[in-house]
Amino acid sequence: MLLYGRNPVLEALRDGRVSEVLLARGVEEAFVREVKETGVRVRFAARIELDQLAGTTQHQGILAEVEDLAWASVEDILDRAQHRGEDLLIVLLDGITDPRNFGAIIRSAEVLGAHGVAVEERRSAPLSPVVAKTAAGATSYLPVAQTKNLPRLIDRLKEGGVWVYGAAGEAAQDVGRLDLRGPVALVIGAEGEGLRRLVREKCDALVRIPTRGQVQSLNASVAAGILLYEAMRARGEG
Repeated sequence: MLLYGRNPVLEALRDGRVSEVLLARGVEEAFVREVKETGVRVRFAARIELDQLAGTTQHQGILAEVEDLAWASVEDILDRAQHRGEDLLIVLLDGITDPRNFGAIIRSAEVLGAHGVAVEERRSAPLSPVVAKTAAGATSYLPVAQTKNLPRLIDRLKEGGVWVYGAAGEAAQDVGRLDLRGPVALVIGAEGEGLRRLVREKCDALVRIPTRGQVQSLNASVAAGILLYEAMRARGEG
């Protein structure tokens, strides 16, 4: 798989997943030295060649041939919380098919202390170079898992004592009034469609983020970031 963008490529280099790096001519020498110090094969090319290979001009002058990103399992996420001796904080995505939203949510989840992100197999963007680029390297650190059936996973989490909160703009309950300490799952739905009916029904509560502007809804990745920050703050980490 071709990965592009400086942070994602540098994280993949640290992870040992890169076989070759392609750099645009004119990339600053300090960055070139940093890449060469990893011992990975480096090749230089015209920027237009990188544009064609990446299918975008937003590659920042660096492409890398890397192993495909691998899905984790839900068990990996649960084990991560257990090994850290922390109450679980997991993000569940219901129908997030835009790769930039997906990547931005992974980035926020890693930065704000979640133990992982889980998606339903048939209702998610794939783990792609666009996701990795938008996640800015977070895919190297945070488990991202697939599940065959999201409502069934919610049932499993609830049986394990996890409180499940779904984001919904029309909900009566304000996220600022929630107690987000303890094991928590935050469920984010697709923009426009929101959460599916069955997913909504499985949640312990639906919560909203108060807004004051004329536009009543937030981007899915922004909503996820706000909810995650509230969870981090409630746990005394913010």
